Amino acid sequence: MSKIVEANEKIAEKVVEGYKKIENGVVDGYKKIENGVVEGFGNFTDKCVEVLFTKEGETVEDAKKRLRGEDTSKEEAAPEKEDEKKGE
Repeated sequence: MSKIVEANEKIAEKVVEGYKKIENGVVDGYKKIENGVVEGFGNFTDKCVEVLFTKEGETVEDAKKRLRGEDTSKEEAAPEKEDEKKGE
């Protein structure tokens, strides 16, 4: 009986090893595909922003910040200057 148990354990170990190899291969493949898609989408959106929304001399990152409303310091500074001129 002990030979059967030992053989069964060896078979179980080999099955688990095979399963882990398959699992790792699938996960690695999925990660490569996912990273490629995310990178491709980033390149696509960068190009869209560059073509459609950048102003002359503006970088893609600056345009993205402006579109998100993060870079408001320049926009807020301009009206203050206009207000100063009106007061003179």
